[in-house]
Amino acid sequence: MTLLVTERLRLRELDEHDAAFVLELVNEPAWKRFIGDRGITALEGAQEYIRTVRESTQRHGFGLWAVEQSSDSTPVGICGLLRRDTLDDVDIGFAVLARYCGQGYAQESARAVLDHGHGPLGLARIVAITHPDNAASIRVLERIGLSRAGKTRLAEGGPELELYTSRPFH
Repeated sequence: MTLLVTERLRLRELDEHDAAFVLELVNEPAWKRFIGDRGITALEGAQEYIRTVRESTQRHGFGLWAVEQSSDSTPVGICGLLRRDTLDDVDIGFAVLARYCGQGYAQESARAVLDHGHGPLGLARIVAITHPDNAASIRVLERIGLSRAGKTRLAEGGPELELYTSRPFH
């Protein structure tokens, strides 16, 4: 089911047919470096990841979605909104396969998701977290209008991450 449409992309729910794509994405060097190694090494693990994402989407009314090219339905990445126990606000996240990086897909999909979050979902503030060395993600966040708001950790003893927000803290 298509949820959002942009000039070049469709964002839709992940489904069991996306397992090979998800397996490739979570094993990209950039994913492992900046997001973390999920230990997914086979299609079964990718299918479980998809089930977890879909359960979160059902529970919260939003989640991570497949980002595919409108022209031929090729999946290029994922993008969406996440509810994390360790953050006060909803978090926008995105990842694009390396062979599609630099084509504006992360920015285009993240802008659509941010607009959807502020518009139809009625979220007053949306945050983002990123590794401080992830210059590409930082550029995307700044280009879609988020501002640096400090540092945070998702877990005690976890890495220090840059925190961005779509609205200043009050």
